[in-house]
Amino acid sequence: MNKKAKWDFAKYGIQLLSFVSIAIIFFIFIFVFYRAWPALKVSGIGFFTQGGFDTQIQDAFNSESGVKAIPFGMLGLILGTLLSTGIALGFATLLGIGASVTICEFLPAKAARLMIALVRLLASIPSVLFGLIGLIIVVPIIEKLFITTDLQIAYLDQFQMSGQNLLAAVIVLIFMIVPTIVSLSVDAIKAVPKSYRETGFAFGMTRFRVIKKIVLPSARSGIIAGVILGAGRGIGEAIAVSMVCGGLSFIPNIKLGLTNLLAPTLPLAAAIVNKSEAMGSAPVEAALFSCGALLLLMGAALSIGAGIIEKRMRKAAGYNA
Repeated sequence: MNKKAKWDFAKYGIQLLSFVSIAIIFFIFIFVFYRAWPALKVSGIGFFTQGGFDTQIQDAFNSESGVKAIPFGMLGLILGTLLSTGIALGFATLLGIGASVTICEFLPAKAARLMIALVRLLASIPSVLFGLIGLIIVVPIIEKLFITTDLQIAYLDQFQMSGQNLLAAVIVLIFMIVPTIVSLSVDAIKAVPKSYRETGFAFGMTRFRVIKKIVLPSARSGIIAGVILGAGRGIGEAIAVSMVCGGLSFIPNIKLGLTNLLAPTLPLAAAIVNKSEAMGSAPVEAALFSCGALLLLMGAALSIGAGIIEKRMRKAAGYNA
């Protein structure tokens, strides 16, 4: 086989694998939405605007065998997902970028290599271990610092307050998201040519200004990729969050302010894990597949949003492509 034939074989092989990957993703979307359709059809717009998932899942499990779906309100689960991931992502982004800059720009080479190895080791830890640590350490600390008997009594008519709450889920997610952001951000910052920094220093810029005005803008593609992947991990995380979130689809109330952080929550991915033991019921299956459908839509929105942001940034920087 000559060189051209080998190249053609590799090219067509890659194209075939790409087509298979697209087909698999398309099949997953079709399958999940097909199984979720009964719940989506029965629920209507109330699926996105109403709560009551905890009671509804019990009704679905106890429903008659001929019933394929009952109305569900997923507002509590949607808000739980967005709040837990959004708050965690905000803190994780600040910590991740700060850690990446410190590793690449301030630490000696040996120390930087050690820190990068440790960060990547953290990124590879199974999520159930984060959940176990959160359950053993984070939850008791929250109970000791924030939960009092008077506070529990004051909100007893709305929810049962314990250390398993939105705040615990946020803290666990922060530690799970940070390594992903740091890993990709470090690679992006290290890829910035040394000549860029030297040019900034030649113009009399301070080290911090070089980092702010030259290094970080040049590395933004990799940093954005890390943030997007971190958001995807936060939205899709199930095991660790389900261990510390409290397991109730409470709809946050703006009047409660920061007290909402001490309320139990139930993100979409955690709901699939927590209620999976009731999968023998057709209405429950439809409801849990609808949770999966929402997660797929959120993942697609993240991907599309990342592409739009990247395109606008490249256009602002003077690139046409």
